[in-house]
Amino acid sequence: MGFFIPPPKVYKPAAEVDLGPDSDEHYISPNVKAPRVAGFLVKMLAWVLETPVLGWIVLGVLKRDNLVYKLVSDAEIPEPPLFTATHTWQAAIQEQSVRVTESRLSPAERVQEAVACVPAAAQAQLEPAAGFRRWTVRDFHRAYRSGQATPTMVARRFLAAVEECSGPDLNMGFFISCDPADVLRQAEDSTRRYQQGAPLSAMDGVLVAVKDELDCLPYPTSGGTRWLGSARRCAADAACVAQLRACGAVMAGKANMHELGAGTSGINPHHGATRNPYNVGRVSGGSSGGSAAAVCAGLCPVALGADGGGSVRMPAALCGVVGFKPTAGRLSNSGLLPLNWTVGMPGILAATVEDTLIAYAAIADQSKPSPLQPELNLPMLTRTRSMPSIRLAKYAKWFDDSSEDIRSLCGKALQMLRTHYGWESVDVTVPEIEEMRLAHYVTMGSECTASLAAKYLDSMDRSEVGWDVRIALSAYGSFSSRDYLSAQRLR
Repeated sequence: MGFFIPPPKVYKPAAEVDLGPDSDEHYISPNVKAPRVAGFLVKMLAWVLETPVLGWIVLGVLKRDNLVYKLVSDAEIPEPPLFTATHTWQAAIQEQSVRVTESRLSPAERVQEAVACVPAAAQAQLEPAAGFRRWTVRDFHRAYRSGQATPTMVARRFLAAVEECSGPDLNMGFFISCDPADVLRQAEDSTRRYQQGAPLSAMDGVLVAVKDELDCLPYPTSGGTRWLGSARRCAADAACVAQLRACGAVMAGKANMHELGAGTSGINPHHGATRNPYNVGRVSGGSSGGSAAAVCAGLCPVALGADGGGSVRMPAALCGVVGFKPTAGRLSNSGLLPLNWTVGMPGILAATVEDTLIAYAAIADQSKPSPLQPELNLPMLTRTRSMPSIRLAKYAKWFDDSSEDIRSLCGKALQMLRTHYGWESVDVTVPEIEEMRLAHYVTMGSECTASLAAKYLDSMDRSEVGWDVRIALSAYGSFSSRDYLSAQRLR
């Protein structure tokens, strides 16, 4: 392939790859340890990449150094492309300890089904040593029904907390927009329902933050930018938001996010960096950082995010909350910014597994039954031993490819799961992890560019975009149809 591009990789057919612990599959350490670069160098790189001829040359060098040519673009891959998760499911093994829900149920009825799957007095198992305990969805529901609190009282405390967190002393950057009048209106409606003895579900009056990637009236959806909200009209709630409203949930505002979802730090140049509630000097993760941090701080028990490549799961990990990206097709993408058509979808952030289950039941998409989707089974969480035979696959080369402190903590977590629950770890090989990462990056970048280009990017003023996103958009725009198709063959 010449001097500038290393020889392309020749892949074996998937069926011939050894997944056992003694496999001879070559492991490539991910090239993601970026050095700290001064701000003016980031700006200079963005400017260079946007220069017509010089930019293409520099992008070519970067793609070579990051093995995009070798592992994706020019690689020999025997499989045909796969664009969506259309694998058929097999019910050969009957699931145990699950509650099967009927497709005709309303969101509120599904919530009640989920509530029946959790213990009568479930509380968070792992809480900080300081004694702070986050209220769960059912904590709020019990308090509202007993008269101990009302949704209006909680909404007022929430709004005061948001104002305090947004002030100069803390500057936490949780929300892009929060309309106090709208929040109070929803809470007052919920309070009246409880006073009349007719709450819509256990989610009635529960605050839910919504990532600024999903439509939620009366707010514009800006994707964390300064310009997209005015360029794209928001006419209705996203499907997930509408389902939560049907359960009586109070939409708490639009949570901050990494601009266009094009990063994992949660640092937004327009709306402020979302700080980690455990340590304000640390990031919350991205791109759904505002949603994760709002749950972590106890402002709301549940938040909606969106995940195309870890954008729910990474901030959940950094903020110590539950992050859930369901199987493709389980949640409707209606009202979600189409940044990643084939990999992106709504997701849930919550303080507990219990609340994740309840929120998932509310927003699961039952509108289009499909032979490719199994029936909706909700796990029975009434016993901690309800999942006694869990086996965790561990790929040692990848697991150990981290700093010592992270490796040690993750090892202790596995030991805790083994001691407390009897779960075992099984040594395996997960092949081509770096290859998959690069194919995924090509997929996300290509789809983001294609989605936004015609209506928005082509007429956008680049000065309105953060420098890191300008670099990302330049890289996205360099991917060809061959790059994209090769990525789908790896997929």
